[in-house]
Amino acid sequence: MREINIPNAYPVELTPPDISPYKSGNSGIPYIWRFDSGTAGPNVMISAIVHGNEPCGAIALDWLMTRETRPIAGSLTFAFMNVAAYEAFDPADPNASRWVDEDFNRIWGEDMLNGDRDSNELRRAREILPALETIDFLFDIHSMQHPAPPLMMSGRHARAKTLAASIGVPERVVGDAGHAVGKRLRDFGPFDDPSASQTALLIECGQHWAASTGDLAKEASIRFLCAAGILPLEALEEFPAPQARQSAFTVIEAVTIKSEAFTFAHPFIGGEVIAQKGTLIGFDGDEPVVTPVDDLMLVMPSKRLWKGQTAVRLARRDD
Repeated sequence: MREINIPNAYPVELTPPDISPYKSGNSGIPYIWRFDSGTAGPNVMISAIVHGNEPCGAIALDWLMTRETRPIAGSLTFAFMNVAAYEAFDPADPNASRWVDEDFNRIWGEDMLNGDRDSNELRRAREILPALETIDFLFDIHSMQHPAPPLMMSGRHARAKTLAASIGVPERVVGDAGHAVGKRLRDFGPFDDPSASQTALLIECGQHWAASTGDLAKEASIRFLCAAGILPLEALEEFPAPQARQSAFTVIEAVTIKSEAFTFAHPFIGGEVIAQKGTLIGFDGDEPVVTPVDDLMLVMPSKRLWKGQTAVRLARRDD
């Protein structure tokens, strides 16, 4: 797997919590904790540290565990995912520990999970599968490379955008089909099945190491649990009402890198709205990459500009 060697341009304001006290789990799977209310209701999971250099999710789960958050209906699972990568986090080189062998958020297709290939991430994914396969609602906590506006990534189906609207934060919700190189956790199995009811959301809480990212991870987790019927609405009283109405977007193109040398035309950070069709956004080798229609938002332009990876997604505001 390609080594991550990306300089860090942003201050590390978050301190990753020690998650070793959670190693034993209580589900038969290390670092996976499940609490059953004893009454009927959905099976709900909050997952964190799919990427080892995104501590905001671990901060939220540690906070929820410390508060002894328990469901009033159904069951609640807290999942610390790529623990090996998280434990390797070094604030002096914070991009280096995103994964151990490969991207943990590109391996959730049946072909990879059931195939013969081996990696640290695939072994952990296969270990977690029994807990994941019973989940009705998944909330997967992430953060971003650049200090762009936070996003809720809802996948391809309307039911996830409906759930995102009931959560109310962050302000922007983006529907998309994921990445050509492999399936994300939020696209696993029934979560991406148009005929299923299981629903998953992926939240991008802000720049990886900004203090505000940890705060949003906590608030959004509580709002998600209330929306799923796992916590009483009174749990929202500690948070102010959202300041702005959500705006919904849908990705119309994921720019997948075809050459060995992709460069952006400008230092985009994400969230920019490009007004005019045909505007240059970068070069894939010698080939210009331009916006195909008017008024497109750039979604999470990447620093990992490698062949086969997604350079940026282009999203149009929903009607």
